Amino acid sequence: MSPTRAAGLVIYRYSNELIQFLLLQTSYGIHHWTPPKGHVDPGESDWETALRETQEEAGYRKDDLEIDQTTKKVLSYEVNGKPKEVIYWLAKLIDPEAPVKLSDEHQDFKWLPLPQAQDLSGYDDMKQLLSEFYGLASRKLKQ
Repeated sequence: MSPTRAAGLVIYRYSNELIQFLLLQTSYGIHHWTPPKGHVDPGESDWETALRETQEEAGYRKDDLEIDQTTKKVLSYEVNGKPKEVIYWLAKLIDPEAPVKLSDEHQDFKWLPLPQAQDLSGYDDMKQLLSEFYGLASRKLKQ
């Protein structure tokens, strides 16, 4: 069985000398917290999905972000006994004060530093991904 595919962006901002990650709380199921992401539609690439879902779920367009296409990371896990793959890219919000515009799919959002983002995400693979992306974001800020 081939996995269900989804894609999204792990968005961070640099504000008050802190790297903060954007997490969205779903308005369905167990109300889990994740970066913007969604299922790949037929005929759509992972990249196109990540951009579309970010605009739909958080209100950010490609022009609002500095996206590093070299940071693609894949999380693989099972949902209801079926395999799923989620592809994420790292993206910096250019204007750290640009407002989030939630869709009906989400009921809340938070900008959080790494430890709190990891705690809220709840899943070990997402905690590891956030840690890796934090390291990349930190290096970019020092350049």
